[in-house]
Amino acid sequence: MSKTELQLAEVEKIPVLGSDSIVCGFHLTDYIWHDIFTNLTKASTYVLITDTNLAPLYLHKYQDSFARAWASINGSKASPRLLVRVLPPGETSKSRATKGEIEDWMLSQRCTRDTMVLALGGGVIGDLVGFVAATFMRGVPFIQIPTSLLAMVDSSIGGKTAIDTPAGKNLVGAFWQPKRIFMDMAVLSTLPAREFSNGMAEVVKTAAIWSPEEFDVLEASAESVRKAVLQGQSGDGLEGLTIATRSEAQKMLLRVIAASARVKAYVVTHDERESGMRGLLNFGHSIGHAIEAIVSPQVLHGECVAVGCVLEAELSRRLGYIGEVGVARLTRCLRAYGLPTAIDDPIIRRLVGDAKLKEVRPARLMEVMRVDKKNVGTQKRIVLLKRLGECVELKPSNVDDAMIEEVISAGVLVKPVGDSASGSPVVVVPPGSKSISNRALVLAALGSGECRIRNLLHSDDTQVMLSALQDMGGCGFSWEDDGDTLVVRGGGGQLSVPGSELYLGNAGTAARFLTTTVNLIGGDSGETVLTGNARMKQRPIGPLVDALRANGCQIVYEESQGSLPLRVTHTGKGFPGGTIELAATVSSQYVSSILLSAPYAQTPVHLVLVGGKVISQPYIDMTIAMMAQFGVNVERVSEKEYLIPTMPYTNPAEYVVESDASSATYPLAFAAITGSTVTVPNIGSASLQGDARFAVDVLRPMGCTVEQTATSTTVTGPARGVTRIRGIANQHVKECDRIAAMCDELAKFGVTCENHADGIDVHGVRISDLGPVSPSVHCYDDHRVAMSFSILSCVAPLGAEIRERRCVGKTWPQWWDVLARDLGAPTAGSDPEPLEAEHKETAVAAKPSIVIIGMRGVGKSTLGQAAAEALGLEFVDMDAYLESKISKTIPEIIKADGWPAFRDHERAMLVQALEQEHPEGAVIACGGGVVESEQNRAYLKQYAKTGGAVVCLTPNMKHVAEYLEQDKTRPAYAITSDIYEVYQKRRPLYAECCNYEFLVDKSLVANAWPVIERDFVRLLNFATARSLNRVDLSSPSFFVSLTADDVRAYLPDTLGDVTAGSQAIEMRADLLLNNQQFAAADLRQPDVQEAFVEYVQSQFTLLRHSSSLPVVFTVRTEPQGGRFPGSADALRSRLLHLAVRWGAEYVDVEIDNIVAAKVFAGKQNSLVISSYHDTAGTRLTWTDCEFANEILARGRACGDIVKLISVANAWEDNLKCLQFTQRHHSAAAPLIALNMGYTGQMSRVLCPCLTPVTHPALTAAAAPGQISVQEISQARSLMGKLPARSFYLFGTPIQHSPSPAMHNAGFAALGLPHMYRLNETSSADPLKAVIAAADFGGASVTIPYKQEIIPMLDELTDAAQTIGAVNTVIPEIRNGKRVLVGDNTDYLGICGCLERARATAGTQKFTSATALVIGAGGTSRAALYALYTLGVRNVALFNRTASRAHQLANEFSGLLNVSVVGQLLDAAELKPTYIIGTIPGCDLVIPEQLFGENGVALDMAYKPRWTPLLETAQRNKWNVVHGVEVLVEQGVHQLAKWTKLSPPVRIMREAVYSKYDAEF
Repeated sequence: MSKTELQLAEVEKIPVLGSDSIVCGFHLTDYIWHDIFTNLTKASTYVLITDTNLAPLYLHKYQDSFARAWASINGSKASPRLLVRVLPPGETSKSRATKGEIEDWMLSQRCTRDTMVLALGGGVIGDLVGFVAATFMRGVPFIQIPTSLLAMVDSSIGGKTAIDTPAGKNLVGAFWQPKRIFMDMAVLSTLPAREFSNGMAEVVKTAAIWSPEEFDVLEASAESVRKAVLQGQSGDGLEGLTIATRSEAQKMLLRVIAASARVKAYVVTHDERESGMRGLLNFGHSIGHAIEAIVSPQVLHGECVAVGCVLEAELSRRLGYIGEVGVARLTRCLRAYGLPTAIDDPIIRRLVGDAKLKEVRPARLMEVMRVDKKNVGTQKRIVLLKRLGECVELKPSNVDDAMIEEVISAGVLVKPVGDSASGSPVVVVPPGSKSISNRALVLAALGSGECRIRNLLHSDDTQVMLSALQDMGGCGFSWEDDGDTLVVRGGGGQLSVPGSELYLGNAGTAARFLTTTVNLIGGDSGETVLTGNARMKQRPIGPLVDALRANGCQIVYEESQGSLPLRVTHTGKGFPGGTIELAATVSSQYVSSILLSAPYAQTPVHLVLVGGKVISQPYIDMTIAMMAQFGVNVERVSEKEYLIPTMPYTNPAEYVVESDASSATYPLAFAAITGSTVTVPNIGSASLQGDARFAVDVLRPMGCTVEQTATSTTVTGPARGVTRIRGIANQHVKECDRIAAMCDELAKFGVTCENHADGIDVHGVRISDLGPVSPSVHCYDDHRVAMSFSILSCVAPLGAEIRERRCVGKTWPQWWDVLARDLGAPTAGSDPEPLEAEHKETAVAAKPSIVIIGMRGVGKSTLGQAAAEALGLEFVDMDAYLESKISKTIPEIIKADGWPAFRDHERAMLVQALEQEHPEGAVIACGGGVVESEQNRAYLKQYAKTGGAVVCLTPNMKHVAEYLEQDKTRPAYAITSDIYEVYQKRRPLYAECCNYEFLVDKSLVANAWPVIERDFVRLLNFATARSLNRVDLSSPSFFVSLTADDVRAYLPDTLGDVTAGSQAIEMRADLLLNNQQFAAADLRQPDVQEAFVEYVQSQFTLLRHSSSLPVVFTVRTEPQGGRFPGSADALRSRLLHLAVRWGAEYVDVEIDNIVAAKVFAGKQNSLVISSYHDTAGTRLTWTDCEFANEILARGRACGDIVKLISVANAWEDNLKCLQFTQRHHSAAAPLIALNMGYTGQMSRVLCPCLTPVTHPALTAAAAPGQISVQEISQARSLMGKLPARSFYLFGTPIQHSPSPAMHNAGFAALGLPHMYRLNETSSADPLKAVIAAADFGGASVTIPYKQEIIPMLDELTDAAQTIGAVNTVIPEIRNGKRVLVGDNTDYLGICGCLERARATAGTQKFTSATALVIGAGGTSRAALYALYTLGVRNVALFNRTASRAHQLANEFSGLLNVSVVGQLLDAAELKPTYIIGTIPGCDLVIPEQLFGENGVALDMAYKPRWTPLLETAQRNKWNVVHGVEVLVEQGVHQLAKWTKLSPPVRIMREAVYSKYDAEF
């Protein structure tokens, strides 16, 4: 075959609009050009447009084929031009801006009306390029060459072209039919699995609206279709080019795609312009597009449509059209293709994270749906299903907003039914029994022959069972009668090892039944893992596992003892059988599990039940009865003994599942509680189910009228009284602790309950007394809790909110439809607010314990103890914990049993500590080698993933090595004596397990340890959300951008100066590359990357040690005006993720589709600033700028705060920027928008929040035009945006106070126009007029008015209230009204001074120290409160008037242990470490005996400078704190509270000392 010969494929053509426009086949490249050149209108220019992902794969093939095809057809005739345009991939290219760029380029290339445009790509390329073709020269011919499955079956067919706008997707476009749509199936062989799923959403959707037969094929052939798409083309050959060379997989692939395309072609042909029928193709899109608008680009179009299909099918069910079977089949089918089926589906949660998922609220979805193209005015139109494969109308149907909102809501509001409930009797048919359905599935799957199961429950639980049985490959399933009948082809017990773990969710029945069944798997190798969700991992299964292990089954616990996950090893012995002893006091399902699988054991099973009373005997009887129906008779030897023969089940031709008796109790209870009459027609006295007697045994004794036949039950209310329920201990271990849940949730209705080990007492109340409010009921993800409280809500005076409406899907997915439609309860959608701590699930810790990992010697115990003390938590050293539990030392364990045994003990103890003894309220320090166990690592990763904080201490290894040279209390390392090698091995393991990191390096600062302890506590506060240290964005705020390549350049004094006025500090990691060790380094080298990461972490930690301000962590790239190489995305991503782990309060990510989305998804407690810098000012032009709207929308998708930066080319650009900000900035959606350059400085003045600033002390600004806080404040003042305020000192005498000098210096340094003055009065009365003045900005208050000012104020802070005195008045504006707040900063001044003194002196920790306070006046109260705040608990108090001391001691007795001493010398016995003097002009003799080895003395008096207390302390070599220092410290806090800016501490201190030194 010559190189020029064309390889023309055999194709299948599908007509659309009267022309065979759709061409399907394999390897179509040559065919495409041949068809274009021979059958379509000639063109002078062909424009091929693709993207950067596809160009390397296909572009050269199309260019080469173009030339060969032309030559083959036209010989040497001059060839037309082939122009190529390659675009960036992704949805952001589908914009007005990109369309304009393409058109401008085509015009520059002299393209005319005889141009043909080809779109080679997915839906984005097709939609965009089609719109270009529709409008260029008023329309030119257009060819679609879709390369994704989604594009082939959806966007390429029908001629709909469009671009996105900030208001929504596809809102600007045109209908422009392509001349050809070439579907080359060969390109799908490189399709990623997720893109396969993305496309299959449209395939399933099409079958669901049009073809029952195609849906049956898709439902039954998920794995075959998956293989056909992903493996349909193997190698680089030409298989499939002709029909003769087409494999079965390729035939299946062509069939699936062609069938879907054929439906869409038919619909388009009959309704090209979407006036009716074509709207059917939007099934799933109305809600799906709304979801997509919020969660894209992380979640793909098809994934959103899949969720939309399920929700719109549920809407059809709610309206009474499709049945639950149809909804369940659709859901199951979509899941089979790897698609999400709910808004909170784990797939979506994993992609976007919990924070983003919280934005998908009903109100937001409804707002987005307002601009849906299918709407008619405000009327929303949804495609409704009558059954799978058929719609209610051949067009979208009108649906009320309230109905849509109910279906998309997480919760449901249930209102009282009123008198209507007592009207005509109601007949309710519950779904099939869950218990019988699950047993029938196991029996039929294990049996031989075909069995048709009717009335099977379609629920989450049965879906889990179906999927698991299919995964084990021992049976086949298909559906008949529109899904009402399940046909099971039994495999006779021949099971195989599943390809992946069996995930069972929260399906307890499936978990217990399958724990035995998996042991039937044949073969002598392989393993099966059974796992579930978090709650399933807490539910007990131990007795069953113990019995199976004793019988010879190889089963181990993967995590917690006694619960899933389980790992079952297959040895070829199967299920041994013989005598099995089983404890059945927790769950009857253990018994049923063994019974169901026993016929396939190696020897007949003799099952003996041991222990106490067997729980739920009727369910055991049910199992035995059903086994008999499948041909196996169980002999009951005695009350607790059963003999089961070894023989296969024989499947009956048909098996009808009874309706669920447990579910039937709810409509019957509705009758009881509302006084109405309800009949359940297929549950009666002949039922297999014990719950069938609920009406007779429970409701009749409570006063209801009950009529029960063999096959039906009717109940008429009412029932009243006080109820005591016993014998239900197993309800503590159901989907949740149901007894605890009932107590907690009934209390919200005003019903008192008592929780007992085996039951509950409920003290009934009159219905009219069921609470004065509408409660919000937490359901604990338990279907029974939700259904129970929905019934109670029907009679509660104000109804109730059921928070988790979808949890009923476990047994009765359509329960809410029945409640509203059949029983007449008024319902509406509800969007519950996030649960507060008091609503926590009983079994889940509200504040999980904190885990510390890291090398031995890094400081885990020391820091852990310090953190536990500071946070009020318990400290647990896991080494000591393990030794106490094992009763051996670690060296003894290792010597006797070896390291592997020690690691096993270590893991068991870690699980025990975190799950049983210390799940919350503790700081737990692990041994250094805990990460060497793979099981430990998996456990720690899961713990971090599910909300726990796992903090790794990163060491300075030199310090660790020095420490370990001295520490011989632990055994040497097992691997090597070289500690550095051990660390290099463990380093990636630590990183794998933790979600936070903290560098411990004593060389960074002097007197390091107190600083390290303080900042470690700060990280833990952040990691556990106790204190997030965020900037208040409701008023102008600033962050200073550091530009040096080493933080040390700002130490010790400059950092305080440059941060004055700023509320945060930006650390520019990219500028650290200017450091001499990296200036010429190659960042592509791994060793250079590691060195740079270590340097960045040390710089971050040093900054943390040096400032308490929040950090904005930034890695600015060269294309965005920074220093970091744009090609080093992997390293940039790593640094940003590390910043999250280091606890950076803000992380700046550049708006792109890869790094930004990943950082945002894993941000933990950090806030993400998504930024974009147009360094030329050519694209981001603010006014009528489509690009600005696009980039803002992209920023919102990957950030909490958006930062957009342009360049001002004219002063008016600042006003345009301001107008843009006013349109888009809000407290809920903050926006930083400004212009760079000298001309753009005004935009910085007008920026609403987090304005980046510089400072004169910095050697360079971080960006052109950056100005200081002082300059911004001065400009705002001149503009009238920052009016001058008057501040005062109230008191007498105050003539010598340095406060005016201090505060006025602070105002001046910050550029504020305010003035601080003395206001000395002989009484407090004149102060009322001063604080009422319009220009009053705040006041300091001193004696004698600290108490007298209180009645003039609106409220007091907790500190001022406890101290009983006010020294600071702060006016605040709340909801437009001024509120005067009284505070006390004296205690803050004392705290700050003592903390610094302790850090310098290295004195005893506050929490273990004793303090002495001299005096009992107002200042003493501040001193006591300061000591309490620092953690001191034991205080001696001396005052010359002892009665006042005793009075003060009594007032603080709830906070401190205060001992009043009669003489100062008496306090020496208490050995105080901290002494505070509070008596002005004190002439007391201070005993030398008070001063021990090391301590701190502080005197609040600042006249004279050296008081007797300080002089005596200095003689005894104590650290001393002068009163003037406290004055400065408390004044700094005052200014911060008044201005909400960081005070210029050095300048304020110098102003005070300038006056103080001159006078004293």
